[in-house]
Amino acid sequence: MTVCLLLLSVVALTAALPAPRALTRATWPDREPVVALWVWQCLVATVLLCCLAALVLGTTAVFHTVRDRVFAPAPPSVTAAYDLSSAPVWAAALTVLLACGAAWTTAMLARELVEARRSRGQARAQLRERAPDLPAGLPAARGPMLVLEDEYPDAWWMPGHPPQLVVTTGALQRLTDHQLDAVLTHERGHARAHHDWLLHLSTALATGFPRVPLFAHFCDQTHRLVELAADDTASRRCGHLTTALALIELNQHRGVLSCDSSRRLLGERVNRLLEPPPRLLRRHRALTTTVAALVPLLPLLITFAPGLTALS
Repeated sequence: MTVCLLLLSVVALTAALPAPRALTRATWPDREPVVALWVWQCLVATVLLCCLAALVLGTTAVFHTVRDRVFAPAPPSVTAAYDLSSAPVWAAALTVLLACGAAWTTAMLARELVEARRSRGQARAQLRERAPDLPAGLPAARGPMLVLEDEYPDAWWMPGHPPQLVVTTGALQRLTDHQLDAVLTHERGHARAHHDWLLHLSTALATGFPRVPLFAHFCDQTHRLVELAADDTASRRCGHLTTALALIELNQHRGVLSCDSSRRLLGERVNRLLEPPPRLLRRHRALTTTVAALVPLLPLLITFAPGLTALS
């Protein structure tokens, strides 16, 4: 059970407060939101892989039938290297705790997906009611962009099958052609990067484990970084100033520059577009991405190290 303890130690070090707080307080994620999202995902994947590997090893230590199936292809020296025959008393309690955590995580993910599907269905039903009737003779199927009659300027991407981009007439009247292109590029950036799945994952983990700092910060930062990443996608094509003006026009009636916490992110996004921070050097981006990708390999290295040592 030494390997299980090592895996849980990695979980404690990764999910503890210092690691997520340091990443949250860092300034470089504002310069490279896509890389920052990748780092957050790698940290979360490391914790989940550690818990899963510990659960498998704990189960093999407690249940002999599971151990025989898992280690059936391995020689006796590999099985002996894990020292699973003499499992301590607390191993069963730890395994049950890990199994409950895995079941709870699965339940939270399923709940989030079901709720997202239900909300998406309600939103599509409302869109069908609000959408203007097509003239006779035109096909009933609507294209990827739907225009709604509404005085308030707004635009959003609705994921699903098929995905659909929704724009109000208020946005068409208030935005210039270049600003509208920036808004559409922003929303398409969300769609191409599948940000909706990332948001669902972070929300489910934060809801299921609200006292775990890593998951709480992962949820908060994901909702923030996906918007910055989409802003960068739009600004690279349409320009920083055009994207900032489009953001202001779309949210002016909501108080884009308000100090309210719910609107503070809009102000930060506008300021970031008006004064874009310099990007990291290419080698720094590559190094950060590579190191983050190697972190989830740590649970696998810890798990297979005794067996590989025995074989050598």
